[in-house]
Amino acid sequence: MVRLLRPFGRAVTYTRLLHLFIAIVWPSMWLFIEEAWWTWVGAAVLLAPVGLLPAMRTVEGLQARLLLTGHRPDGGSADIVVAPSVSWRDRGRLVVWLEARLLIGCATSVFCAQLLIAMADLVWAAFGGDTDSGELFALDGHAWWHVLLVPVALGTLAVTVVVSGHLITALARRLLGPSPAERMAALEERTEQLLERTRIARELHDSIGHALTVAVVQAGAARAAGDPAFTERALDAIEETGRAALEDLERVLGILRESERPVSSRPTLVDADRLLESARASGAKVEADLTGQLDAVPGPVSREGYRILQESLTNVLRHAGSVPVRARIAVADGTLTLEVRNPLTADIPGPGRGSGLRGIRERAALLGGRARTGPDQGDWQVHVELPLG
Repeated sequence: MVRLLRPFGRAVTYTRLLHLFIAIVWPSMWLFIEEAWWTWVGAAVLLAPVGLLPAMRTVEGLQARLLLTGHRPDGGSADIVVAPSVSWRDRGRLVVWLEARLLIGCATSVFCAQLLIAMADLVWAAFGGDTDSGELFALDGHAWWHVLLVPVALGTLAVTVVVSGHLITALARRLLGPSPAERMAALEERTEQLLERTRIARELHDSIGHALTVAVVQAGAARAAGDPAFTERALDAIEETGRAALEDLERVLGILRESERPVSSRPTLVDADRLLESARASGAKVEADLTGQLDAVPGPVSREGYRILQESLTNVLRHAGSVPVRARIAVADGTLTLEVRNPLTADIPGPGRGSGLRGIRERAALLGGRARTGPDQGDWQVHVELPLG
């Protein structure tokens, strides 16, 4: 019983009924002026050209979102579009929607009015009053039992309100919903948002992870060394790395706060020396081999290459510590080759574990390249090839 009464405790049940009543306001006013059956036909005919106006879908969509779904007009349901019509198919669906809304609104309003009048007549007849409008219930004379028919009429009224509300809402989602082209555009936009979120997550992981790793390694080495000069150098390295991480963090947070703001310059492979020096300052013996014109590498490839190099050096510091590292960056034959190798240690990350290694492979795949990570001839290697085209 409680389940049956639940719809009547929701405001949307009554706003749906209001939505139907709004549809017949102006035809009803016309009917008061000219009492003829063709008034409704004329209203239906006038709605056809109105539905061809592109802005009408925005008007109807806002009403439907607010009154039929219970969502705010500026957000909520994506099942109902509030954008203007852009194709004749959309305009045709809007015309059908306007006609259907008028028809259902008229039928629901007339039937609900008749039920209310019938309930009043039943109560009046039960107390001996004269009735002449018993169109739904044939009242023969005056009898107390007429009042027992009131719950029947009330139940019919309740069912009519709920069913008509569900019917008009289903039609709205069908006729005011997005077209296939709009669904595809929304899917592409959602995909772009997810890709952007993934990119930002990788940016934060690489930048902040690298800074924290350098700080931890430097602090541990300074404590173990007990040398004031070494400690001074370690603090300088921590300060420089922390400052760079703060700049990256501020840039990423700026993108999140203002999605339409242009992305400021991100580090590229031209800045690779900064990463190599940071790794050397942390105790790693880095041997670098840079060949080719790094400044000629396209922006997206250069930026992702920088992050791959950063994550590779971070993994060396995190898992191997102060070990010899061979870094090779080569630009030749339309390909950027990036390789980082270090001796294997006991703490070896598995080929499929860790978000850092996964991020390296994802970056390479997004640029149409390939990445290999794992043991190779007694070393741990990260080998990435990215096309420049």
